[in-house]
Amino acid sequence: MSVPTPPVDAGRRFVVDRGSPVPLYFQVAQHLENSINSGMIPVGTLIQNEVDLAASMGLSRPTMRRAMQHLVDKGLVVRRRGIGTRVVQPKLRRPLELSSLYDDLASAGRKPTTEVLSFETVEAHDEVTERLDVEEGSPVLELVRLRSAAGEPIAKMTNYLPEHLATFSEKDLAERGLYDLIRHQGIVLHSATQTLGARNATAAESRMLDEPRGAALITAQRVTYDDHGSAVEFGTHIYASSRYTFEVQLFT
Repeated sequence: MSVPTPPVDAGRRFVVDRGSPVPLYFQVAQHLENSINSGMIPVGTLIQNEVDLAASMGLSRPTMRRAMQHLVDKGLVVRRRGIGTRVVQPKLRRPLELSSLYDDLASAGRKPTTEVLSFETVEAHDEVTERLDVEEGSPVLELVRLRSAAGEPIAKMTNYLPEHLATFSEKDLAERGLYDLIRHQGIVLHSATQTLGARNATAAESRMLDEPRGAALITAQRVTYDDHGSAVEFGTHIYASSRYTFEVQLFT
């Protein structure tokens, strides 16, 4: 019979700085977050309960509870009644900038893979016509892909490009990011407009993204422009919200 692995004392050798203006709960949360992201506390680790963890650091239970809630909110740990607090695979935090999901996953060391579901020329319909500024019925390249990271599905992505940009193959698309393929043609990507939303997954989407039926999805629509102001890509994507977040930086 296997012996259960004892919970890890995540606060070992960490001392809060009581003279710092940084709140104590946030000092603890940052320490734990850095330990998780660095691999010092591996995915799957069961963390010591809040009462014992607070006592080991000389902190109050409310302070420790707030620190752990910060990690829960960031998707780094999950609480399970009767089991405890366990480290999970961090969500992909994607910055809102002009980059492809493939590149963002690769930069984060998440080993992106792509399954090309559709690669064909179709006639532009109403929304595609408007977004790409082409005539109704004009031929456009339709690309549908399932993007995964470390073996877990992240997003279903549907993109439309003007036909003259269809200089790459389905194999190229499976191995490289779409923006990389567009830039390889000498096109300078200058700006984009993006709309984010949310909705519940259909049964088919739930199966594809390995999510519960009716799970919340993040939706995104983006139109990308070159340095001449011409639309070069229109994308409509859905993301598994359990494994994916957008990150926004605000400045004054």
